[in-house]
Amino acid sequence: MATFEARWLTETQLRVHIDTLHVRQWMLDKGSLTQRLIDHCEGEFAVRLRREEQGKPLRSESLLLGLPECRLAIIREVDLLCRGIPVVFARTIIPFSSLRGRTRSLTGLGSRPLGAMLFQDPTTRRDTVQYARIRPGQGLYVSATQNLGQCTGALMARRTLFCYKGRPLLVNEIFLPTLLESGERIS
Repeated sequence: MATFEARWLTETQLRVHIDTLHVRQWMLDKGSLTQRLIDHCEGEFAVRLRREEQGKPLRSESLLLGLPECRLAIIREVDLLCRGIPVVFARTIIPFSSLRGRTRSLTGLGSRPLGAMLFQDPTTRRDTVQYARIRPGQGLYVSATQNLGQCTGALMARRTLFCYKGRPLLVNEIFLPTLLESGERIS
């Protein structure tokens, strides 16, 4: 994985850099991305698990979670599919300290969407949301595009630090060109 990372922005900074309403609507949506994709795909939505294993988070992920840089965590990477086409690459970082008691259900989801579980719990809250333009050569770009054909431009991303049942986890969502290039439905 590449060693340099994206520069993450606040919502105010993002609004200055993104002038396309369609892209802003996806990036700034406060609801469940899973539910929005289900609606967008007219029910033809699926999750494809790439991996779920112990790994070392990126430096910025560790900082946001308050983890020492060398600390391992559970890393879950999935493709969110609309009619079988990847439209979002999601990377979730779950500190081992977040896997106690009722929060053990965060692992072993397979092809079940994490977002649905998070948003079903009324105590879940978003603590921090950041936005970035992920460029070729950056670690998240390499991961997000590995299952795509030709992809040459920057990708829009957001990441959210959630508090689920009192425990932190970080969800990165990289929006793929098939979703953001047009305001129309995927056919």
